[in-house]
Amino acid sequence: MKLDDSKIRGDFHMHTEYSTDSSADVRSMLEASVARGLKTVCVTDHLDMDYPPDEELGDAAFQLDIETYFADLTGIKEEYRGTLDIRIGVELGLQPHLGEAYKELAERYPFDFVIGSLHLIHGMDPYYGKVFEGRTDAEVYREAFRETVRCLKKVTSFDVLGHLDYVVRYGRRQAQEYSYRAFADEIDEILKLLISEGKGLEMNMAGIKYGLGFANPHPDVLRRYRELGGEIVTVGADAHRPDHAAYDFEEAGDILRACGFRYYTEFDGRRPVFLPIP
Repeated sequence: MKLDDSKIRGDFHMHTEYSTDSSADVRSMLEASVARGLKTVCVTDHLDMDYPPDEELGDAAFQLDIETYFADLTGIKEEYRGTLDIRIGVELGLQPHLGEAYKELAERYPFDFVIGSLHLIHGMDPYYGKVFEGRTDAEVYREAFRETVRCLKKVTSFDVLGHLDYVVRYGRRQAQEYSYRAFADEIDEILKLLISEGKGLEMNMAGIKYGLGFANPHPDVLRRYRELGGEIVTVGADAHRPDHAAYDFEEAGDILRACGFRYYTEFDGRRPVFLPIP
């Protein structure tokens, strides 16, 4: 279904063949975005420095050739001028020791937008399930939120925190051991740190795609962020293939309004642009 002016039409989380977990040609993602009626997209391919050797993707998992990435996307951006407004971003995998490395990277390259996302808990990606061995879902979720706090205190070179409760996608029972209330102390600390540093929160629609029944983070977390004074919220599908561009964006505006937001955010040159929710 093609989105119209009554829907949010800016997708600020998208992966292409430059991410090692996607084989989608850049233009195929952009053509799908045009077909969906998007006006603006930000390509945010993965860069996870010090990601451990991956059992599926090898030793170079989630690394990124930034020079080639920028050169190629800059040219493609010109091709689509007048058809689709393309921004160049990156999704950085947060680990506490990477603060200086990411600071140097973000200062060196003219990104439009930088997502900071927790993908590792003590060096283990929840996607593979090993971190859950011998532990309850709730124990792992709590440690993920505590690790996020540790990262936020050490890494500051990003604009929004991506998919805050990402870990819940991969729990054995997903959301059965998860709620904002159960982890309020940890989640509130995350949200307060973001607000105090002028950073935003992403609403990642892929949570619905992964069967959670809600976007990441849960609406109760989005609502709490707003109650605490948070205003910067971006919307992204986290698509890794063309048919997932703008996934479930038909619902995105309604979710944000229900959580108390009047505006959503896009980024241009690392600066937030606030747009009224249609």
